[in-house]
Amino acid sequence: MDAIRIPALLAVALLCAACAPPVEPPQDKPPEPQATQLRDAIQAPIGKARAVKDTVQDAADAQRAAIEAAGG
Repeated sequence: MDAIRIPALLAVALLCAACAPPVEPPQDKPPEPQATQLRDAIQAPIGKARAVKDTVQDAADAQRAAIEAAGG
């Protein structure tokens, strides 16, 4: 009798497990962008270079205007 009962219980357990709804994977959402020290460290010299570029360009324009005004 035990030889029939164990396989029958095992078959019922497997059928119940097979009928269970599948587990849905968690929804992965992209992380929010965050300011980091590395990005700030990279951007700081670039900002300084842009400011210097504008200053140098203004000085070159003034020098060019002075040369033209002097008759050259």
